[in-house]
Amino acid sequence: MAEKTEPRIGVFLCHCGTNIAGSLSIDDVVNYAKTLPYVAIADQYQYMCSTPGQKKIDDAIKEHNLTGVVVAACSPRLHEPTFRTATKEGGLNPFRFEMANIREQNSWVHMHGMWDEATEKAKDQVRMAVAKATMLEDLIPKSVPVEPTAMVVGAGVAGIQAALDLASAGIKTYLVERTPTVGGRMSQLDKTFPTLDCSQCILTPKMVDVGRHPNIELLTYHEVETVEGYIGNFEVTLRKKARGVLTPTEATAKGIVGGGCNGCGDCAGVCPVIKPNPFEMGMAPRKAIYIYHAQVMPLIYTVDFDSCVKCGLCVEACGEKKAIDLEMQDEFVKYKVGTAILATGYELFPVENKREWGYKQFDNVINALEFERLICASGPTGGHLVRPSDGKTPMKVGFVLCAGSRDNTGIGKPYCSRFCCMYSLKHAHQIMEKIPGAVAYLFYMDIRSFGKMYEEFYYRIQHEGAKFIRGRVANVLEDPATKNLHVYTEDTLLGRPVDVEVDLLVLAAAAQPNEGANVLRKKFGVSASQDGWMLEAHPKLNPCGTTTAGVFLAGVCQGPKDIPDAVAQAEGAASAASIPIHMGKVELEPYFAMCIDELCAGCGMCVNLCPYSALALGEKDGRTVMVVTEAKCKGCGTCGGFCPGGAIKMQHFTTPQIAAQIDAFFAGGEQ
Repeated sequence: MAEKTEPRIGVFLCHCGTNIAGSLSIDDVVNYAKTLPYVAIADQYQYMCSTPGQKKIDDAIKEHNLTGVVVAACSPRLHEPTFRTATKEGGLNPFRFEMANIREQNSWVHMHGMWDEATEKAKDQVRMAVAKATMLEDLIPKSVPVEPTAMVVGAGVAGIQAALDLASAGIKTYLVERTPTVGGRMSQLDKTFPTLDCSQCILTPKMVDVGRHPNIELLTYHEVETVEGYIGNFEVTLRKKARGVLTPTEATAKGIVGGGCNGCGDCAGVCPVIKPNPFEMGMAPRKAIYIYHAQVMPLIYTVDFDSCVKCGLCVEACGEKKAIDLEMQDEFVKYKVGTAILATGYELFPVENKREWGYKQFDNVINALEFERLICASGPTGGHLVRPSDGKTPMKVGFVLCAGSRDNTGIGKPYCSRFCCMYSLKHAHQIMEKIPGAVAYLFYMDIRSFGKMYEEFYYRIQHEGAKFIRGRVANVLEDPATKNLHVYTEDTLLGRPVDVEVDLLVLAAAAQPNEGANVLRKKFGVSASQDGWMLEAHPKLNPCGTTTAGVFLAGVCQGPKDIPDAVAQAEGAASAASIPIHMGKVELEPYFAMCIDELCAGCGMCVNLCPYSALALGEKDGRTVMVVTEAKCKGCGTCGGFCPGGAIKMQHFTTPQIAAQIDAFFAGGEQ
């Protein structure tokens, strides 16, 4: 299409059922649009995103020889790709399309008694969109090749599932875990609700699978140091933390035939240093050279150099295997990957901050993960539930639900942690099953049993005899003589305060993002929601993606969810991450900055401003000018807005286009 062609714009308004048409006059806006300069046709349809609505755009482009299209409808985030496709099918460059959001930014916020005002605002929005559409240019997307490898960061159940799916699709996958073993939080659980299967019985086969899958390179005891690049071409530097122990493969590489750690445990047997085992929530000991538990993957010991005294006894015990190197140092290794999945999991809210419940003040107040380890057959007590103060079997156990969740006091978390109600019901079942005559008291606000067969599980626990007391626990005090706990709350169903004496109190602490997740997400350019969880690209249409192309989310790092939902999201993330790799290339939207070399002074002030590290100074025709890595640029406009010489052009958001919109708004349509 010739550059000098006089603009001919088509304007199309969507009713969106009554979402838009119920709050403003579509007819008035359409009639107004017909009076605007360069508008060749203005039309309306109940659902413009439907096939007939898109056909209107296609036909109008051909019939009226349009040079641009404006659709006044909902959010571009939702349907801009839809209308771009319709524009392209009509014979125009898809970037000759402009959208006016008259739903989220108009009708939805002016739906009560503001008909005239919303109609006038819609006219303003359409007028501004038309002004920009008259100045749109043909843009051509660019393609970049994609590395045929993927990386999954975090090896809990979600990370394990994502890695297995990617590997089974024929993709080389690096599974990165910062601890010495895979398994995550699920490996600490005794049983899973509502079926009450053994957690390790479900998880261990998957842990073994990731350890032996030919397409998975398991990188335990590694952390992400830096991330550079863009979709298809990420370069991730990992810190390989000094483990102090050689694997058989590493030993062979060093010429130690038949050497390396075989998990025999002789070293731990002679180690004189004893530390709390974090896997057992500090309730059992481990040595300075250790494994977390018997089912770790890989079965390789690790030296805790923060507590190791380097006495050398472990080296002697290891003997000819020569697996232990007490002088080992951290290493940095670079990996190139096409896509990445973040599955960093969660940790428990430090419920000791809620002083009224006595956690870490009274011996017999514990959190839910501590209960899991005490009730688990592989735990520190062999599955015999005892209370910490005296080792006695508790006969009355209280459970405080929403311990830090749904809390707007500023100390806790305002959101629901989702799985706490269900695991507390599971815990109540476990004590009544294991301890004949034991009574479970559940202090709750609401029971949220949202999943398949969850409500039935709730009824089952009721029928088994658990006592449900509806009310937020106000205070917990200890009887110094017996170490029993008095739980004070209001039973809102009876309308009176109650004091329940229990032997043991379990707090269902809120879930919160994992330590270090905030730093990690910034390295990958992923945003966070207001509650700290990693932010998905779209909560409904793209819950696995992020605003950084090529980076996906799986599991609880995106928000609280139970095991089935975490696994389902992991499978979705793996599917999404595999698409660019199987395609072999990825198409980038042409919303990137362009440097007008003649105007660039090479000052470099824009380089440090770029949040995506897309800019650099380079030599061109003997001059120092700004150079854009187009695949990294997200078109945010930070550089263009700052450039003192006006040397940066933001494609699709050029200064003349934006100025035309501003002029159109203030001119009220007068040219």
